[in-house]
Amino acid sequence: MNVRIKPTATGRKRITDRQMEVLDAVRRTGSINSAAKTLGITASVAFRHIREMESAVGGSVMTSSPGGSALTEYGYGLLRSMASARERLSYERRFTVACSPVTEELLMSAISSVSTDADLVISDDEMNMRSLRKDETDMVILDDPVHVFDDDSLQWHEIGQMNMIHADKGPSYIRYRYGAQRIAFRHLDNAGKDYTIDAETLSLNDLLDSGKSFFIDEILLIRKGIRMHSSTDPSLLRHSILAVYKTRSEMIDRLLNELKRKRL
Repeated sequence: MNVRIKPTATGRKRITDRQMEVLDAVRRTGSINSAAKTLGITASVAFRHIREMESAVGGSVMTSSPGGSALTEYGYGLLRSMASARERLSYERRFTVACSPVTEELLMSAISSVSTDADLVISDDEMNMRSLRKDETDMVILDDPVHVFDDDSLQWHEIGQMNMIHADKGPSYIRYRYGAQRIAFRHLDNAGKDYTIDAETLSLNDLLDSGKSFFIDEILLIRKGIRMHSSTDPSLLRHSILAVYKTRSEMIDRLLNELKRKRL
């Protein structure tokens, strides 16, 4: 690995792997002579590597005394920076797409259809969007569009819409962690309904068995072969599904086309 250093009067200088090896050997052995012996070079060559490095960075990386040699704080910092850079380069993150359980089947089918070697992350909208903003994810399939409002750093496309089912069993509600729950409960607010959210769950089975009122995306019930009457017209609880990303790429275009083709 070559690390670029700021330009100097003699041009752009670089720190080489060999120079870093010498510096690290001095750290480990405590002596320029011992470091040279460890690396199978002469002390004068090792010393030259150190001096060339100091010329490149414009600072002292090592001090010498009759008792041996030691790195300066600058030298230690250089080693730490190099180790961090190597760690970042060694981690080659694959193309990553995130979604919630609501769109998991759709996304897995699209990824399989385009024959891409991608990682799939299943979590809630908030966690997935946080990952996208940290550049840990390339694209998010989003259940609730509120997460893209007023964020000019993001691009998005609507890939479909989904209806929600309202199971009204009284004023006590359990909130499912996934889907456009904000939209569903806003419907209750707009209708002036009195209710309380007394529980939250990640488990669809626990939601269905809770005995409480809830909202759930219709597609999740269809997958389980469950037919359920909705106390509210599902079209009133319809929400958009968005594909959200920061930077458009060929892989994103392929997935977008496949997602639109499959439809919801």
